[in-house]
Amino acid sequence: MHVVITGANRGIGQALDARYRSAGHEVTGTARAGGEFLALDVTRPEDHTALAHALDSRAVDLLICNAGVYLDKHQSLADGYPAEMWAETMATNVTGVFMTIQALLPNLQMAKAPKIAIISSQMASQERAPGGSYIYRASKAAVLNLGRNLATDLAHIGIAVGIYHPGWVQTDMGTDAAEITVDSSADGLVARFAELDMASTGCFKTWDGRTHPF
Repeated sequence: MHVVITGANRGIGQALDARYRSAGHEVTGTARAGGEFLALDVTRPEDHTALAHALDSRAVDLLICNAGVYLDKHQSLADGYPAEMWAETMATNVTGVFMTIQALLPNLQMAKAPKIAIISSQMASQERAPGGSYIYRASKAAVLNLGRNLATDLAHIGIAVGIYHPGWVQTDMGTDAAEITVDSSADGLVARFAELDMASTGCFKTWDGRTHPF
C-alpha cells in the first residue's frame, strides 16, 4: 500500500508515518521545510504541482490530509483574531486540503480501493460550541464540510472519504495538558483508516471509533 501523509515531520503525522513504514508500507511523507520529506507547503499551488509531478503515474492507496495550524489560541474577542490570521489558517487547513486532494486525484484513481482521510477536530462540531478559538473552529468546520461533499462527489469513482477527530493529543498544538498521547491517537487513527470503505464514506469519526456529532 502506498500512503501519502501531509505534515509528516511532527506530531500525529510523524507517528502515522512511522507506523505505516514499520508495517512495511510505502510512505510518502511531506513537510513544509522538506528535509527528509517531500517538500510541500500546502498553501502554495506550485508545491502541489511539484507533488503531482513527483508522484506521476504512482498509485496512492491512502491519502492522509494531516497538515494544519492552530494560530488563534488565547486571542481576545475584543481586539484579536486579525484578518491575516484568518487568511493563513484557512489557506492551510481548508484550501490546502482541497488542493492536495485535487493534485493527487489521478493517483488515487489508479488504486484499487483508494481512501482519503481528512484530519479535522471535535472543534468542528456545531453541536458542541463552547466558544473561543473562532478561526481554528471555523477552519475545521469548513474542512469537515469539504470532506462530506467530496465523499458525495467521489463516490461514483470509488474513492472513500473519512473525516476524523484525532483526540486532544499531547503535541505542540495540543500541549502537555492534552488527554491522550500521540501513540494512542496514531494507533486509533490507523485502525479507523483501515475500516474506511464505500459503505462508511463521509463519516465523521473519533480516533477511538465513535461517531462524532456534526
